[in-house]
Amino acid sequence: MPYKLLFVCLGNICRSPAAENIMNHLIDRADLSDRLVCDSAGTSSYHVGSPPDRRMTAAASTRGIKLQGRARQLQRSDLKEFDLILAMDRDNYQDILTLDSSGEYRHKVKLICDFASHHREREVPDPYYGGSEGFDRVINLLLDACEGLLNDVVRQLEVGQD
Repeated sequence: MPYKLLFVCLGNICRSPAAENIMNHLIDRADLSDRLVCDSAGTSSYHVGSPPDRRMTAAASTRGIKLQGRARQLQRSDLKEFDLILAMDRDNYQDILTLDSSGEYRHKVKLICDFASHHREREVPDPYYGGSEGFDRVINLLLDACEGLLNDVVRQLEVGQD
């Protein structure tokens, strides 16, 4: 059974699909596709069915990462289904916890920036209303955070095998 990661932002067209596809890129490179599965979702229904934002797609493609997928809204069932749920910012984090009224899955919810080692930011800023430099900044931050996340998850999986 693969370990399942879910990346969550507000609309699921910028930050969370970028994180999902960056993580898939890193997983493929590490030859771990059989052990780790990624998805993304938004806490709102604003963009359900939409592809990733073209500006985020452009920023990712300069680093050889292709953004795929369609926006979907976070469901209560996702809390049970995924092993780790990664919020892009504190608002997303709170919105996820609101779905978990019993607190049963709280231990699974983390901020993605908690895994970053080269960036000081504690939240991934929403680049939607800004210029292209904001999208580049988000890609750089997510590359850092996803590398740290992958190392952390691989360590956990290795411990679980002992």
